[in-house]
Amino acid sequence: MDFSLTEEQELMLAEVKKVCKEKIAPRAEEVEREGKFPKENLKLLSDMDLLGLVIPEAYGGLGMDFMTWSLIAEEISKACGTTGLSFGANLLCVYPLMTFGTEEQKKKYLVPLAKDGVGAFALTEPEAGSDAGNVKTIAKEDGDSYILNGRKIFITNGGEASTFIVIATTRPNKGARGFTAFIVEKGTKGFSVGQHFDKMGFAGLSNVELVLDDCRVPKANILTQEGRGFRVAMETFDVGRIGVGIGALGVAESAYEKALQYSKERIQFDKPISSFQAVQHILADMATEIEAAKLLLYEAAWLKDNGKPFEKVASMGKLYASEVAMNTTVKSVQVFGGSGYMKDYAVERLMREAKLFEIIEGTSQIQRNIIANYILKGK
Repeated sequence: MDFSLTEEQELMLAEVKKVCKEKIAPRAEEVEREGKFPKENLKLLSDMDLLGLVIPEAYGGLGMDFMTWSLIAEEISKACGTTGLSFGANLLCVYPLMTFGTEEQKKKYLVPLAKDGVGAFALTEPEAGSDAGNVKTIAKEDGDSYILNGRKIFITNGGEASTFIVIATTRPNKGARGFTAFIVEKGTKGFSVGQHFDKMGFAGLSNVELVLDDCRVPKANILTQEGRGFRVAMETFDVGRIGVGIGALGVAESAYEKALQYSKERIQFDKPISSFQAVQHILADMATEIEAAKLLLYEAAWLKDNGKPFEKVASMGKLYASEVAMNTTVKSVQVFGGSGYMKDYAVERLMREAKLFEIIEGTSQIQRNIIANYILKGK
């Protein structure tokens, strides 16, 4: 595997780093403090055509690969974890449309998403989290439509999105084999945003309840075909794990860089604390773990781009990167000492943000189940 950047990637990445440093990173504390969805940041990304990064050129996107997406998402997440997660959640709407959508669906929904749209993916319910096969939202056939009734929770981008992929069951007696994926537009009668969830971290990230109350969706808005929704969800989650892992990586890198800089500036016993071996070992562990997480995630993206099985490595990358993010942010707070526990320094925020990555897109325990299943089958 060769992770060398092409000239196009280097130029694009340089531009993204500049915008992240000058525009996005300075807003990160404000986004958290005010619980403010980062619309300005997403507008910047839209102006750079980055919301359509992996969308084919035929539908208004840049047609780039997942390695390029990962490199750019990493920089965004390093600058502002909230913006990074919103950017990643958008992919969960874009990818199933790209993969399973009809030509008409792609033209109707991918084109605006590539320009300036925000998308969301809605599977999670009160009884369907780790048990993704326990979806209770019902879709009943009615002429040339389906009537959807149910409730989704913790939907990222849900309060801001224009396009949603909603998983519902059309055959409740069939379990996961009865799931169907629907494209639902904002403003559809019977489809509304309910509770906005108050979280430990990521105060500016839109995570909401979605309510479907006799929501009529035309049959033309079914992705792939009736009864194939679980496949849509699982393939989307496989790609989504790369995205979540990259988000965790960005948060870890931000915490590490802040700790490294602080260790050079903080003077104790007439020396910078970076001169003490105890601090040096903490920094060395952080740097090593981050590099290992990065290589796993880059490998997963490379495998995906080259048409090779990537699912196991994606789970490994998501698992390891999320735990590295938690470990790194805790260690960063330790390097800062008492100051790290104060809201005056970003590492306190980063530690709260890191925990989410061990939970979303499949908890660390679920990732271990997935990995074990692959290795026990000799894959």
